[in-house]
Amino acid sequence: MVAVDLQEAAAVIEAAHGVVRQGIAQLKSAGRDAVDTQQVLAYDLAHAASAVETARGMLDYGAKGEVEGRLAVAFVADAVADLAGRAWGREGLWGITPDALGSTRDFVARYRDPAFVADLADEQGPRHLDPDFEMVQDAFRRFAEDRIVPRAEEIHRHNLDIPEDVISGLGEMGAFGLSISEAYGGFASGSQSDYLGMVIATEELSRGSLGAGGSLITRPEILARALETGGTEDQKTTWLPRLATGEIMAAVAVTEPDYGSDVANIKVMATPTEGGYLINGVKTWCTFAARGDVLMLLARTDPDRSKSHRGLSLFVVPKPRGDGHGFRFAQEAGAGAGPGDGAPGGGVIEGRPIDTLGYRGMHSYELAFDNWFVSADNLIGGEAGLGRGFYYQMAGFENGRLQTAARAVGVMQAAYEAAHEYARNRVVFGQAIGDFQLTRAKLGRMVATIQAARQFMYEVGRLMAKGEGQMEASMVKAYVCRAAEWVTREALQIHGGMGYAEEYTVSRLFVDARVLSIFEGADETLCLKVIARRLVES
Repeated sequence: MVAVDLQEAAAVIEAAHGVVRQGIAQLKSAGRDAVDTQQVLAYDLAHAASAVETARGMLDYGAKGEVEGRLAVAFVADAVADLAGRAWGREGLWGITPDALGSTRDFVARYRDPAFVADLADEQGPRHLDPDFEMVQDAFRRFAEDRIVPRAEEIHRHNLDIPEDVISGLGEMGAFGLSISEAYGGFASGSQSDYLGMVIATEELSRGSLGAGGSLITRPEILARALETGGTEDQKTTWLPRLATGEIMAAVAVTEPDYGSDVANIKVMATPTEGGYLINGVKTWCTFAARGDVLMLLARTDPDRSKSHRGLSLFVVPKPRGDGHGFRFAQEAGAGAGPGDGAPGGGVIEGRPIDTLGYRGMHSYELAFDNWFVSADNLIGGEAGLGRGFYYQMAGFENGRLQTAARAVGVMQAAYEAAHEYARNRVVFGQAIGDFQLTRAKLGRMVATIQAARQFMYEVGRLMAKGEGQMEASMVKAYVCRAAEWVTREALQIHGGMGYAEEYTVSRLFVDARVLSIFEGADETLCLKVIARRLVES
């Protein structure tokens, strides 16, 4: 067996980090607009920096045991090889010499050796969770196995709604209150356990189903964080306890047809009327909008568009529950006689479903609002919240990138397990395909990637609990979501033709993984507008 040298691994990571630093310096030297004018370099630097930070996070894990050490060096070698591939032939662009990574060559050769990687195929490695978090993992894994997995394929194949007993079951477990303060009926204590508990639960539910499990508990979290940041005390006591129990479910209406990541320029208007506001305009990619009892809606309350994000406000918008395949609701005409009485003549909201490749169960919608009335009581922050909506919705999405990474880890884990099981049982040329070196090398690389992603995710959760880690949250999202595409693709490939057949779970995992680098910040926008910009500003 090849000996593992973690000190050498640390030196290799430092050499890789040096190449990234040099690339950042080169980008800075190109001027203040370099991220926009040198987008390919900026994008590659963002992904390379994210992979290097993920590798750095594996060093402590690698010191905890023999298997952990082997997984750590395998991942470090893979991350450095990826960096070399990005920089090779573009050394001038990066500002490095052709031998900038020369000192890492022996390490990479040793730990990317096919025999070394293939030996990891069955070695997933322990997670090293505290006993309390092991209980969380076990509880949510059992729930996913018992209540979600048996329905996941049917929900996906027939584009069904999430069964009500899944929603109520998670409510009974307290899943919707994981991010809500104990003072308002939730379980959040203000410690790092809040973040770790949420990502552990999200991973296990996503392992069962991304659309019918892993994303479900993030809906109340987004609204809850916005309310806790900017809501009045009456708003918190009105909404948070009901969100915590699952009595009401929330959806998010922020994106518009012409404005996705460019949230500051949204057009949907909230016009003052007696007792409240009239909402007019179109939102899109509003996930879970039919089943949701309320929408967290970002709208323009100041018609002066030159004010950009300073003219936006955030609302809690109640609505009836609708069918997953489209809906239309009309309010009673009320002329604003009292809060909730409706708009003059009655308002209308119409939801058009957007069919997608995967991520089914939640359903996404385009929502058209025509004078839909919302009470002034539901303007988050009240009068003091006017023009503060952009900041409140950003607080709501604070944990979104880390959550998405957790979903990606769950999908990857499910894909690895499916591929590993299939490889053990599928025989070709008189031999199980799981005995072939190529298959085992793929599986070995999968387990190293998944464990590195998971450990970095845990570390980011600990940082965010201290009020830090925003940059790392962007990095873990960027790295892990792209990694999930590779893992699920290879898992499908191991299944051969059967992987392309809808009767096998891996085909669902493959199409589900594809959405991960699109939502919660498209990969290109995240890398260029967030990670690369912060790298050059640091």
